[in-house]
Amino acid sequence: MSHPRLSLALEMPEALPPEGDIALFSPVGTLDLGGLPVDRLVAIQPEKPDHDVLAQRGLRVSPTAEGSYAAAIIFAPRGKAEARALIADACQRVAPGGPIYVDGVKTEGIDSLLKELRGRVDLSAPIAKAHGKIAWFAADPDLLSDWAAQDIHPVEGFVTRPGVFSADAVDEGSALLAECLPETLPAKVADLGAGWGWLSAQILARKGVERLDLVESDAVALDCAKRNISDPRAQFLWADATRHAPEERYTAVVMNPPFHGAARGADPALGLAFIQAARGMLSLSGTLWMVANRHLPYADALATAFHEIEEITPPSGPSTRFRIIRAAKPIPAGKTPGKSAGMRATAEPKRTLAPRKRR
Repeated sequence: MSHPRLSLALEMPEALPPEGDIALFSPVGTLDLGGLPVDRLVAIQPEKPDHDVLAQRGLRVSPTAEGSYAAAIIFAPRGKAEARALIADACQRVAPGGPIYVDGVKTEGIDSLLKELRGRVDLSAPIAKAHGKIAWFAADPDLLSDWAAQDIHPVEGFVTRPGVFSADAVDEGSALLAECLPETLPAKVADLGAGWGWLSAQILARKGVERLDLVESDAVALDCAKRNISDPRAQFLWADATRHAPEERYTAVVMNPPFHGAARGADPALGLAFIQAARGMLSLSGTLWMVANRHLPYADALATAFHEIEEITPPSGPSTRFRIIRAAKPIPAGKTPGKSAGMRATAEPKRTLAPRKRR
C-alpha cells in the first residue's frame, strides 16, 4: 500500500473491525486503496471530480455521510473548522468503540489538529511519516458534539457551512464582478463555480434573466446555494464546471474561477480550463464576464477563445488585486482569432492581460 502512514496504522493488531462498512471521509480520487477491503469502503466526497473518479473505480460514493459505519478514516482537509466537523460526524456515525483514524500532512495543519484532539479524546500515539501524521481513537457519540458543523452567516440572508469557499464573507473578487455586471443580462445565464450563491443572487437581480444555472462541484456549497436562493429561475447543477455540457448553449456566463490546486499552490490551469469551458458552452454571440487575480496568465487563452476582450473598471474604482474581464463572441475551437481579437480597457488607459508581479 503506497499511502505511507495508513499502511503502517493498519498493520496494528485489530486495526479494523472484521465486519461492517468503513467510511472514508474526504478521500482524493487517486487514493491508493491497497490493503483496504474495497467491498466494505464507503467514500464520503462532496467534490464532484473526486467523487466521479472514486465511483469509476468501483467504490460506493456519497456526497454526505449516511447511515452508520464500523470504522472511519478521515483525510483531514486544510480548513480547521471543516476538519473538526468531519471528525464530529464520524463520532456520531461510527459504532461505539469503533476506530476513527485521522490522517493529514504537516502543511495542512495536522499537528495542531491532533493537539486539539489529544485534549478531548484518548488519542493514540501518532505515526509520523512522509511529512504527515496519523492517529486514532475509539468512537463515542458523546464526544466532540461541539465540533459539529454549524451554519455561518457571512452576510444577511445567506448561510454557508465550514469548508466552502469564502464561507465567512463575500469574496472580494465576486463583489467587484457584481459591480461590473450590466443592468440587463441575456436570457440564459450560467454561473460557473457558483459556490453558496451570492453572485448568483446578484445575477438574478438583473433584468432580462430568464434562467440561471448554478454549476458547482462542491455539494456542500451547492446545498447552501439551494437554501439561499428560492427564485424559480435558478437551476442547481452538481457538476464539474470544466466538464459541464448544457443541452442548449448559454447566452452569458459569469464566473469567478478557482486557481488553487489540491496542493494549495497557484494552479492557473484551473482558470484556463474554466475559460475553455465557457467558450464551449456559450452561443456564438454570447458573452463571458469573469474576475481573476491580476497575476494569473489568462491573456493568451482569452485571445484565442474570444473575438472581443475588454477589461472593465469597477464603479468603485480600479483594483490592484483583481481584473474584471468581459469577453464576447467565442471563437469556435480550431479557428484562429481575427484581427479584432485583443484587449482593451474601459474608463482607464489601454492595458494588456500580461501577468503582473505581486507586490
